[in-house]
Amino acid sequence: MRTIHFTIHEGCRLKDGTHIGPLKPCVATIGFFDGVHRGHQYLIHKLVEAARSKGLESTIITFDEHPRKVLQSDYQPEMLSTLASKLLLLSKTEVDNVVVLHFDKEMALLSAKEFMHQVLRDQLGVKSLFIGYDHRFGRRREETFDDYVRYGQEMGMEVLRNDAFQLDEINVSSSVIRAFLREGEVALARLCLGYPYTIIGKVVNGYHEGRKLGFPTANLDISRFSQMIPAPGVYAVKVRLEQSMEMKWGMMNIGMRPTFGGKRTTLETHIFHFDGDIYGQLLLVSFMHRIRGERKFESPEELAEQLKEDEETVVALLEKDQENV
Repeated sequence: MRTIHFTIHEGCRLKDGTHIGPLKPCVATIGFFDGVHRGHQYLIHKLVEAARSKGLESTIITFDEHPRKVLQSDYQPEMLSTLASKLLLLSKTEVDNVVVLHFDKEMALLSAKEFMHQVLRDQLGVKSLFIGYDHRFGRRREETFDDYVRYGQEMGMEVLRNDAFQLDEINVSSSVIRAFLREGEVALARLCLGYPYTIIGKVVNGYHEGRKLGFPTANLDISRFSQMIPAPGVYAVKVRLEQSMEMKWGMMNIGMRPTFGGKRTTLETHIFHFDGDIYGQLLLVSFMHRIRGERKFESPEELAEQLKEDEETVVALLEKDQENV
């Protein structure tokens, strides 16, 4: 997969800054592709098949920032993936190119027709455009799919609508997955994503209360966190350090630490059979199951007893997952 970065003024450039000019004719789709979930994967599969049947390259067009964040400075999107993790997920598909558009206020001013003509056709070489069933673009997103089809006909671009991908009569979308995560339904989110929901954060110093109880934790810095945090509670997780391929089991608590009078949300992960110094390192945490909601205990000792039960529950669930692979 080739990654290409595009700005209105500089056109297409590779990661190393090399300018490559307008792209060859291609079959493309456009969207934010947050999480690269099974609905996206379904669309990408159809895109690649169509491109191969036409003897053209397949191209995914996405954005470096959520468009709404550019238009509303106070908007804080709850992302399922970072740009880096999204590109990694896309690299596991069979698509030929991913174009990352630098979305700014100048691009936001383009109407759908201007965007299709000046960017998609003239710069990115789009001959056929697949559009997700719920995707709209252009200034104020006023136009409909029928408008896109008409504009395409005028400029020699085929425009096709992709059907929704359904699981149990639910249209799989990033919004649906976020709704599951808000309820702590990480198993349902995993079903829709096609993989466990995963966050990445830097390990920082915490309150060391867990260590006193015999359950040392890795605490993630969420001060500049852009990914969505699931509902408060205790989760069975799998973790690994960014520079490591070794996956370890653990349990994460998301919440306010009510037993200790906490006032802000923390993400604390107890990694089983591990006591290394990982401060300052990036930790990837994959959510497998939600064990229980957050509770306030009468004493630290009562909490410690519950944590022992939680660990047994987590191990049993992850062992069962392993058996079912």
